[in-house]
Amino acid sequence: MMSLASYLIISLILFIVGLTVMIARKNIVAILLGIELVLNAAALNFVAYSKYVTNNLDGHVFSLFIIIIAAAEAAVGLAIVIRFFQIKETIHIDEATQLRN
Repeated sequence: MMSLASYLIISLILFIVGLTVMIARKNIVAILLGIELVLNAAALNFVAYSKYVTNNLDGHVFSLFIIIIAAAEAAVGLAIVIRFFQIKETIHIDEATQLRN
């Protein structure tokens, strides 16, 4: 059986990979995937602490909200990316500064 430390290490790895993807990539879709990884790391932390520390369902409820928010973020984000691609024919993040015009 896995311990709390194992879950926290996995969550840390997910968080670091997500943060690295968000900082290093110029692709809008890759940045959205990095945000998803960070949200999944937070959800894993909530569930792990809920199971090992408090022994109630509060962490599971927070994780459910995180999953719902991530789904909404993915839907809205991908809709924006599709529209941006229709206008600019690229998904490079540096071209997004021209959307203000």
